[in-house]
Amino acid sequence: MSAHTPSPAAAETRALLHLAVPIMVAQLAHTATGFVDTVMAGRLGAEALAAVSIGASVMISVFITLSGVAAALNPLVAHHIGAQQPEQVGPTVRQGLWTALACGLLGALVLLAAGRWGVWMIGLEAPVAASAEGYLQGVAMGMPAALLYRALHAYSSAVSQTRPIMVISLLALALNTVLNYLLIYGKFGFPALGGAGCGWATGVAFWFSLICLAGWTRWRASYRRYALWSAWSWPQWPPQRALLKLGVPIALSYFVEVTAFTSVALLIANLGAQVVASHQVVINFTSLLYMIPQSLGVALSVRVGHAVGAGDFARARFNSRIGLRLGAAIALCSSLLVFALRAPIAALYSADANVIAMAASLLGFAAVFQLADALQTIASGALRGYKLTTAPMLIHTLSFWGIGLGLGVWLGLLGHGQLAGWTLPLGAAGFWAALTLSLLVAAVLLLALLRHESRRRLGQG
Repeated sequence: MSAHTPSPAAAETRALLHLAVPIMVAQLAHTATGFVDTVMAGRLGAEALAAVSIGASVMISVFITLSGVAAALNPLVAHHIGAQQPEQVGPTVRQGLWTALACGLLGALVLLAAGRWGVWMIGLEAPVAASAEGYLQGVAMGMPAALLYRALHAYSSAVSQTRPIMVISLLALALNTVLNYLLIYGKFGFPALGGAGCGWATGVAFWFSLICLAGWTRWRASYRRYALWSAWSWPQWPPQRALLKLGVPIALSYFVEVTAFTSVALLIANLGAQVVASHQVVINFTSLLYMIPQSLGVALSVRVGHAVGAGDFARARFNSRIGLRLGAAIALCSSLLVFALRAPIAALYSADANVIAMAASLLGFAAVFQLADALQTIASGALRGYKLTTAPMLIHTLSFWGIGLGLGVWLGLLGHGQLAGWTLPLGAAGFWAALTLSLLVAAVLLLALLRHESRRRLGQG
């Protein structure tokens, strides 16, 4: 081998990063929308920040859950590409768009119902509840577009076209920031909606993203061989069933994971606006960090899916190993940075000294769980490449609901007495301690499942 020829590990790392980095930038831009919402609303005070916290928690739970169904397109299309079946890509994605549209309409109804009744039933102060309701009405308007965009996102990434996703996401972030300024503070004749303005800005940005990506996939030459837009087809049960068989477990996995974190904001709502705001700071920042392993997981599902579709199970196992090693290295760096900079990070979100102090202490948990979170996320992506989604869903349910929420409620709200020198209940810190343990359990179980599945496929090859 020439000295200039990269090793197989280096070549695979480069191929994985080629896919993952644009997705990562796009995901960070998408999550940065929440960061911008939180920072801009936080300047109005703790009430506006709490309203955006509650509204965003509900929206994220609904959006991420339903986007799991659209994510089934990723391994399905990747398998077609690996098996040299490009003619199957267009029909599969058209069916996925119908599924995504149905999910988007369902999500809009859920958000409207949550705004109309849900936020008023959990005992929030009237101004906070009214602002959260306005936020949810705005994002509900954009939910069908958001889910259709996620289907096209899965299609584009599965055919190794990730750069347009990055560019469109950055443009949407810029648009959202401008609209926030206009709608939160009432500039240039726009109504001053306060925290609710963040929701309406996000809804408009969702439609902008869909229009841009649909146009790109329609007219760009690199997509032409897949013939997505060259024909029309109504929903058909056999392909819909295949989509749902993969997508529903992914959606449930997303649901149990995201609700394990976002529902904490609802459970601690009665502890006061400062506690909720501190929790939201940590949720928002850790969501930004989570986009790194999540993007690696998406890219790895494509790389593993291509290999499995081609029947190369040794390559699929090798790709999985490279993805996990890369994710672990990045996670360790993230952990050190979060621990060292937790107070300055908290200060970015709020000028309230109590919120800063509380958020900085909670960020210590985030520093601890970075490695476990990265490994469980990337392992899940690799398993999706094998079209294995039900068992990971069961593991996520056990870990995040059984340990993360079950133990969290006891440590945070219900427990009494002393535990390892701490006085129970611990409030938000109790929930974050349980969530940290849940991530560790999920990582161990998912890694074991991936090891078993990759060995089993090798035995079949």
